[in-house]
Amino acid sequence: MKRLIVNADDLGADEARNAGIFDAIQAGSVTSGSILPNGPALEDALRKIRSFNFKNVSFGIHLNLSEGRPLSSGLRHITGPDGSFLGKAASQRLLMNRGDSKLQEEIRKELAAQIQLLQDGGVPIDHMDGHQHIHVFPAVVMLAAEAARTFGIPWMRIPEELPDDFSAGWSSAPVKDEAWFFSGHAQAARPLFAEMGISITDHFRGLHLKGRLPASLWMEFLEAIPQGLTELMVHPGRAPGHAASGPFSGFSTTDREKELEALVDGRFRAALLETGVDLIPFPGVRN
Repeated sequence: MKRLIVNADDLGADEARNAGIFDAIQAGSVTSGSILPNGPALEDALRKIRSFNFKNVSFGIHLNLSEGRPLSSGLRHITGPDGSFLGKAASQRLLMNRGDSKLQEEIRKELAAQIQLLQDGGVPIDHMDGHQHIHVFPAVVMLAAEAARTFGIPWMRIPEELPDDFSAGWSSAPVKDEAWFFSGHAQAARPLFAEMGISITDHFRGLHLKGRLPASLWMEFLEAIPQGLTELMVHPGRAPGHAASGPFSGFSTTDREKELEALVDGRFRAALLETGVDLIPFPGVRN
């Protein structure tokens, strides 16, 4: 049996992104969302989650240690002189370092602050993943697993996607290289999460399809995914009606609307019916 979770990342990045994600949820194409705890539009996202009282939709935390400003004060290792995170490239280099006690102390402090903020906001956190997949990096992976157990978060993302999958043919060389990089860390993290009793999906898709969902090839995509439970990572949204600014503005482009259209134009739902793939949230979602 094939079961599929469609999870939209970056909920809270901006109000246009939020609008697109909620459009996809209401269309029945997205069954889960990951919330940026330090996103500029976090309150807008939380307000909509509470007001719509979504059924059969899971929400999780999109841990962030690379962009924007942290929630904790007094950080010296994971932030720059301006108090913000270091950015994607610099943060990834830093988080490759395992065993730095001062670095780990700051990471542990910030992860707890991010999770606590969402829990205080009244949103049950059913899964955990990471902005730019930082949760599987060597300096973070054990701390993320410990935080999941401490705060009772049952599911963790494993962003492992093999290059010979159907979706690999859609990606450029840089995207393939990045997918290989993330997949290697995810593969190493898989036994740790399993050993600590954290649930993980059987399969993952979305690294190779970033910004280019197969709107005309949903049948082929669904036929190609393996038996078992698969998470598909997507990034739908609305393009802002004005020039975007802020730490997450570089990702607020018309590509978000292309992803949204690919999810809601009817072909995805039709392909699900024809293939018999079961579209679900993360199992055990609390309604």
